[in-house]
Amino acid sequence: MTKPIEYVMIGGFLGAGKTSTIARLARMYQERGKKVGIVTNDQATDLVDTQTLRSHGFRVGEVAGACFCCNFDELTTTIEQLSHDERPDVLLAEPVGSCTDLVATVIRPLAKLHGDQFDMAPYAVILKPSHGRRILEGGQYAGFSPKAEYIFRKQLEEADLILINRIDELTTEQITRLTELIKKEQPEIPVLHVSARSGQGFDAFIELLDQRGNFGQRALELDYDIYAAGEAELGWLNSSVAITANEPFDLDAMLMEIVTRLQRALHDEQAEIAHLKVIALHEGFFGVANLIDGDTPPELSLPSHCQAPMADVVINARVAIDPERLEEHVHREVESVASAGNAELTWRRTQSFRPGRPVPTHRMAID
Repeated sequence: MTKPIEYVMIGGFLGAGKTSTIARLARMYQERGKKVGIVTNDQATDLVDTQTLRSHGFRVGEVAGACFCCNFDELTTTIEQLSHDERPDVLLAEPVGSCTDLVATVIRPLAKLHGDQFDMAPYAVILKPSHGRRILEGGQYAGFSPKAEYIFRKQLEEADLILINRIDELTTEQITRLTELIKKEQPEIPVLHVSARSGQGFDAFIELLDQRGNFGQRALELDYDIYAAGEAELGWLNSSVAITANEPFDLDAMLMEIVTRLQRALHDEQAEIAHLKVIALHEGFFGVANLIDGDTPPELSLPSHCQAPMADVVINARVAIDPERLEEHVHREVESVASAGNAELTWRRTQSFRPGRPVPTHRMAID
């Protein structure tokens, strides 16, 4: 009998660090001799996360156009395609960062309908420290509306395990405060402190993922009207563009200039950034820059160390702003960077929209 694939889904709000966490987990599982597959997810095509993970050499499938819960059959089909040449021992799944209710709409249906194919690991949700602290403290300004905050809180409520990520960037007092806030809201859920960047806490994390028991049981009581309204408050943009210059330019400097200009422009409009990622690729070289909110400085999370005369650039932005306005900002700032470097642009595709109402393929309550 074929051994079931270990299904590990890592949830969390936009910008929490899911992609970095999955990349580190994938490397650790590979070091243990396990074959790994990854499935990413987005409301649109041209996903930076997919490009980034593939650039690391991982086998990645993508479910685009809707979240896992609303495109369940595409999720299972994508897993089958990943298994066609070499069946993975572990499947790492990264859902859309604005989604919740994943226990009832993804984990339970996989266990019920495909239980012979999958061994379900505990469901881990990553807490994003910057927005997490403001939301859980209940201050007057948390960055998002109460409807968007509702999604954030519901993500924590259905977790088997909550991760506080980026602890290498936090003080001991900040980590303690975040832990207290989580425990006040969800006292029964284990909390683990990790850093996807350094690997701190990941040995303990994998030990918990290896456990089996009464997991994937925290189905939510969820108001889908509030959930849908919270998602719809975010402008969603995926855009791809080719940049060409007569002389080689610094790929990393270009990336940082794009995200710095966008952060400044969106801050001036008081548009809260949930997450913004930009990847540039050139002949095997790639770099990634990102923003996790409107206040934290831009980060070159993956430097390319490359001088290049051309690059393919993909931009993903999730911002509390009208999507048409978001598209205007992105086009203007990218064009300004290109103009300053005497480079030419060819816009290939831009998708900007507000997410539609989630309509799950399945929703299974706990027995």
